[in-house]
Amino acid sequence: MKGPRPLMGGGGGNMGKLLKQAQKMQKEMAKAQEAVADLEVEASSGGGSVTAKVNGQMELLSLKIDPEAVDPEDVEMLEDIIIAAVNNAMKEMRIKSEEAMAKVTGGIGGLGMPGMPF
Repeated sequence: MKGPRPLMGGGGGNMGKLLKQAQKMQKEMAKAQEAVADLEVEASSGGGSVTAKVNGQMELLSLKIDPEAVDPEDVEMLEDIIIAAVNNAMKEMRIKSEEAMAKVTGGIGGLGMPGMPF
């Protein structure tokens, strides 16, 4: 009786080609991740009274508050506007990140691949 059959058929050439494609995609993904890290996005809320800027690493870079939005009698509203501006900027950056990575992965980036920022 012969030993166990190999799991892969005689298609070793196809496996090598697939490996090269995977390595190429990995390099392209690394470049795309670097490009995304350099992106910056601004978003505002409260009719423009609060503007937040984030980068591709999801770090808050700046927060601008129009002095007209500061009402000592209604601090809670200002807090809500700030949260909305930051969340809008984060959402916009997530969309841009996903779009950049989808160009490389053909849309499979959302499958929870290790090292993916989303």
